[in-house]
Amino acid sequence: MENSTSKNTSSTTVTGVLFSTAQNGKILFVQVLVGIFLYVNCLMIFTFFQKEAFRSDTRYILFAQTLFLDSTLMVMTDLASVGAYFQYHIPCISCVILCVLMDWVSNGTPLILVAMCLERYVAICMPLRHADISNPRSRLVGLLLVWSLSAIPSFIEFFSFVASASSTFWFSSIICSVSVLRLYSWHTSLRVSVSQLYFLALSAVIAFTYVKIMKAARSATCSNKRSTSKSLKTVILHTFQLFLCLIQFWCPLIESAVTEIDVLLFINVRYSNFILFLIAPRCLSPLIYGLRDEKFFAVLKCYLVCGMSKKSFT
Repeated sequence: MENSTSKNTSSTTVTGVLFSTAQNGKILFVQVLVGIFLYVNCLMIFTFFQKEAFRSDTRYILFAQTLFLDSTLMVMTDLASVGAYFQYHIPCISCVILCVLMDWVSNGTPLILVAMCLERYVAICMPLRHADISNPRSRLVGLLLVWSLSAIPSFIEFFSFVASASSTFWFSSIICSVSVLRLYSWHTSLRVSVSQLYFLALSAVIAFTYVKIMKAARSATCSNKRSTSKSLKTVILHTFQLFLCLIQFWCPLIESAVTEIDVLLFINVRYSNFILFLIAPRCLSPLIYGLRDEKFFAVLKCYLVCGMSKKSFT
């Protein structure tokens, strides 16, 4: 356990360097980015709850779920980042709970994206059965399934940590970081293995929906061409977004390897991973559904201009 303690101390030291005074510009940029992100998401969540048509449509419900998950993740990761920047120590138990919740919420977004692609597949390829399949009961079952599947990697990592951490470690105070849960190299290997399994499964589902919608687009009549083409573009955008989300599963392995090379390189790689694979893909959700969807954008624009354009509601 001395080895694990030294690793945690090293990790804490690196985290402290990561958010040192020299990184003022970077941490300020993150705060501005997160602030804009949360404002846009809150506006879209508010818009979602204002229309009954949105609250009863599966794709808008899934969209609202991504907004909720992404906003929650941004708040928690930002709190952890600011705490690390100011070298603020918190009880280990609180840090472990926060890290598990962040991991849980982070895993939920890729699964919701896959669910969105499946919903588009049913709407385009099985339009006559769409209303029967996309009912309140199936939506509830689907959301419960998403939340359950997203919890599996988090709890695997949590229980492996519990089995390895000493009793004294639980009562210590630390600078919180996700690396706290990875005391040994096999913790990272276990996490990467589970992530690879999820990566392959989700990629297979995305590929299936893409091929099916592509076939439907080729055989669609002129009246359905526009709808099918738009759904195909949505799946492509979700594929790109999902690809960025899934790369974050590989970040712990990459960062662990880089740490052995150079601390400064580790700092830059971890910051880049945070921006590119945590924040960036979650900024795409409002663009894919919030701005590309004509109905939702009309209502959103109405609230954006303080409700002066009442025609958007009619």
